[in-house]
Amino acid sequence: MGRIWLIGGTQESRQIASALAYSKLPCTVTVTTATAVNLYPQISGLKVYIGQLTPENLSNFLSQEKIMAIVDASHPYAVQVSQMAIATATDRNIPYLRYERPALISSLFEGKVLELESFDRLLSGEYLLKQRVLLTVGYKVLPLFKFWQTRSTLFARILPVVNSIEAAIAAGFTSDRLIALRPPIQAELEAALWRHWGITLVVTKASGKAGGEDIKRLVAAQLNIPLIVITRPQLVYPKLTSDLSEVITFCRQLLQGN
Repeated sequence: MGRIWLIGGTQESRQIASALAYSKLPCTVTVTTATAVNLYPQISGLKVYIGQLTPENLSNFLSQEKIMAIVDASHPYAVQVSQMAIATATDRNIPYLRYERPALISSLFEGKVLELESFDRLLSGEYLLKQRVLLTVGYKVLPLFKFWQTRSTLFARILPVVNSIEAAIAAGFTSDRLIALRPPIQAELEAALWRHWGITLVVTKASGKAGGEDIKRLVAAQLNIPLIVITRPQLVYPKLTSDLSEVITFCRQLLQGN
């Protein structure tokens, strides 16, 4: 029997990996850091591959793992990862399914919310000028904000891992303007942090409920603090679902032929 290539790194990918393993459907999860390995269960049939897949090592990975299908459960903003997976599926005729975490219905939330289509749009304007800004956008984009360190007071919440902390410091964030926490974060803690730092503006991604977007929208409304949401990149996926059970059915049909 071949294996499923599950592109991991998200809460949903951990749920999918567990479901596949308990269903006795062989699966290889790919993650980029060693710390992510501990987030996946140690169950027979489930393997975790650590490292960045590139055009140079991808072919060997697919062959060695006997990949029969791809389930893309990467983060909504991991555009390059999804593009590589889609290209691989197309070039090699491998069935592909994208799991997209459900988006929030913004009309259900009150508060001062501004949705922008990109970080370029945010940074080219004066939205951040002279504000006390909390960034909950992931560590990879923090270098983009380096120019704004002298024009506003920036704070960042990042994951408690070395590469996140190193990237934040390199982007000009001092230790007193950083907090390392792993989600989920309750509304009470979120609100206390914003008050403690005297935040006047929050920037986040449209990461859905799984990414805590609902909590940020709720707290922003409660504290009357403006919230800027960077919307999800628009990609055309060969096949897309927001239903975890559909992912399991997709994998079972391909591996078991029923």
